[in-house]
Formats: sequence, C-alpha cells, structure tokens
Amino acid sequence: MLAETTTSLDTHHDPNSTPEETAKCYDNWSGNYEKELMTQLKCTAPRVCADAMEKTMGGSNRKEVRILDVAAGTGLCAEELVKKGFTNIDAVDGSQKMLDLAEKKQIYRRLICDFVGPNPLDIENNTYDAIACCAAFAAGHLKEDCLPELIRVVKPGGYIVITFREEWLHHYEDYKDKLEPAMTRLQDKGLWERVSREVFPNYYPGKNGITIVYKVL
Repeated sequence: MLAETTTSLDTHHDPNSTPEETAKCYDNWSGNYEKELMTQLKCTAPRVCADAMEKTMGGSNRKEVRILDVAAGTGLCAEELVKKGFTNIDAVDGSQKMLDLAEKKQIYRRLICDFVGPNPLDIENNTYDAIACCAAFAAGHLKEDCLPELIRVVKPGGYIVITFREEWLHHYEDYKDKLEPAMTRLQDKGLWERVSREVFPNYYPGKNGITIVYKVL
C-alpha cells in the first residue's frame, strides 16, 4: 500500500508541470490527500513546521500573531498552529478544492486562491508577522522566484519558516545549487537573515526533512 501511495504522491511532483497543471492535480487529489499524506505516509512536516513557528515566535501573544500559511492545502499545518495558540491565520494555495476543504475547518480568516511565485499576491506590503511554508518546495511546486514575494508581505522583524523534504535540495534541478544560493543572495542584499537551518529525520519514514527560518529585515 505504501508503494502505491508513494507513486500517487510522486504524480504530484512532476518537475515539468505548469502551476495550472499542478493545481488541477491537487484538485483531483483533494479528497484523498489527508488520508494518504498523514495516515499512510505519516508525514511529520505540519507538526515540525508548527513547532519551529512556536520556537521562533517565542513569547509573542500568539492570538495576535498574524500568519500566512503558504501552499496551505487542506490546512494541516494551520491545524497544528492552532493547537499552539496561533489563531490569526490566512491561507494561500493554487488549488480551490484544497482550500474548500480547508475552509470547512474554520481555522482561517481569509483564503486566497492564487499561485505563489514572482507575481504579486493580493496582499499589501508588510502584512504578516510570519509565514508558515510547509511542504511547498518540491518538484513542480514553488521555485526560488517566489522568495522576494514572501519577503514583501512580511513585516520587518517578522519571520519566514520553510519546511520541506531535504532530498529536493540534492536531486531536483530547480533547487540543486540554486535554492539556497538564492536565499543567500537575498540575505546579501539585506532583505532577510537566516536564523536557523535544521535537518530532521522522518519527514516521511526514511526521508529527512529540513526547516529553514529567516528573519525579514
């Protein structure tokens, strides 16, 4: 069953797919997404990303911390954030059907259906205290060109928490020797600074994950 599920997952990680094609795949997957990801694959990313957010925000009043959940899907990461007391959360995702399921959970204040990339989102500058970006960096998903847009919508002094499968850094051409250097260039420009970079085991069983946290300047 795990092999079948892994194959199903891999069909959504086509490096040649357009954003529209990826969104359609997630629309079609939405009904089985949580069962496959959490029950069968035992994905730990939503909890790990939320843990990192909790650590990063420290003693902040969590009910007042305004968070954008990037590539929110059905709201798995936000559910973990809510458990920790973060309740002022908006969502952005390219799949309307995933957002429809997320909306039913009543954990988001605003849901935005849009592709996260170099083009401006319908969000004002300096809106959020933090971004949670969980499992959004993968083959056929977000690329380095979205990073300036993430920075734009976060207030100076705010944080961007990014969690994804570590292997993408080494095996996916769009990230290999590209994603982290792009992050470094933005730091060199004075737009943000890295707070932490931690590799963790069992993103999926036998697969490492990575969480990178940046502070917007």
